[in-house]
Amino acid sequence: MKPRKLILTVSLFILIFFPASVMAEPITINWWFAHGGRLGEKVQSIVANFNKLQSKYKVVATYKGNYHDTMMAGIAAFRSKTPPHILQVFEVGTATMMAAKGAIKPVYEVMSEAGQPWDPNVYLSTVIGYYTTPEGKMLSMPFNSSTPVLYYNVDAFKKAGLDPDKPPKTWPEVAEYARQTIKAGYPAGFSTAWISWIHMENFSAWHNVPFGTKANGFEGLDTQYVFNSPLHVKHIQQLADWQKEKIFIYGGRRNKGNAKFSSGEVAMYTESSAGYAGFKKTSKFPFRTSMLPYWPDVAGAPQNTIIGGASLWVMVGHSKAEYDGVATFFNYISTPAVQADWHQFTGYLPITTDAYYLTKGQGVYDKKPGMETALIQMTLNKPTSNSRGLRFGNFVQMRAVIYDTLEAIFAGKTTAKKGLDDAVAKGNRLLRKFEKANK
Repeated sequence: MKPRKLILTVSLFILIFFPASVMAEPITINWWFAHGGRLGEKVQSIVANFNKLQSKYKVVATYKGNYHDTMMAGIAAFRSKTPPHILQVFEVGTATMMAAKGAIKPVYEVMSEAGQPWDPNVYLSTVIGYYTTPEGKMLSMPFNSSTPVLYYNVDAFKKAGLDPDKPPKTWPEVAEYARQTIKAGYPAGFSTAWISWIHMENFSAWHNVPFGTKANGFEGLDTQYVFNSPLHVKHIQQLADWQKEKIFIYGGRRNKGNAKFSSGEVAMYTESSAGYAGFKKTSKFPFRTSMLPYWPDVAGAPQNTIIGGASLWVMVGHSKAEYDGVATFFNYISTPAVQADWHQFTGYLPITTDAYYLTKGQGVYDKKPGMETALIQMTLNKPTSNSRGLRFGNFVQMRAVIYDTLEAIFAGKTTAKKGLDDAVAKGNRLLRKFEKANK
């Protein structure tokens, strides 16, 4: 990435879009979002600042529960013909939203019809690639994007005689570091959050191997899962075997195991880059981040990781004036100042290169180098068809299948080979069901 001149500051944004005050009743724009806690408070702060800066539009942000609940609420609202203007949907819901015929208005159309200055090239290519058509047209607006990294306990490394400036780069090194920290008195070596996203989906991209055919679903609904390859089997079986020495311990679904790291139970932990703020608040020891480990015998590894998080979809059924308001709000949240602030507060990636360089110019990465790890990892290499992202139908249900499978493997109820073979078969039935429903 090359530095770019900052396109818009918040003040310039105001001058361009609102040269004079508007006295009419503001046009309401409803945004349904899925962030609770401190992240939800930050969302409300972004909205409040936008509403203070101008009087033509009023964005109303409403928390609708977790990602799944928010998407389901949006679908129900569309069916009842009362959809919000903006719906936040997690990345695994992308194919579902694309297939929702007549439900969404693509972002590229919203921005074009509004006639406002907007350049899709300012967004990080590894971020927008997940949310664009094969022709590169943006379907939804990236908002909170993250990627997984390795967190490690600096005190634990020092106590074990390990150099905190030289974190493990490969999985064999992770195992050796884990043995050393266990000898130093730590209960276990490492654990993980979001095991499907990190150790299956991102694992595939990081090693440049397919998770599914048809460019992981980007090139057609007739895709099939192939995450039962020898490499996938090797990795998952190794995790299961490492449990015997407590090199690895399973932390539970989603990010339920985060306390295993913040409490000091494990010295290393793979988690979303967006977990940074939470660990800063809950950990009583210094920690750092490094890129995900890889298997050194895999040619081409490491490649690049893929994103998690969510994007903002525009729903149909609203007026031209309201869509102009959506476009104005999207331009606002894409400004370097807003994006840099969101990135620095949350640990999510800045979605534009300008926000990244603004943060870098402010010296944030010098003080908090761990916040830059995710960006370096995401842009390590140009994405391939195996590392652009995933676009599978019924993938929310597929994640549940993968969780069930991995838990059975870790419990010793099945082998990695048998478990992943069965999961692929179940997944392919879900894909055929989705394909049939959306022909």
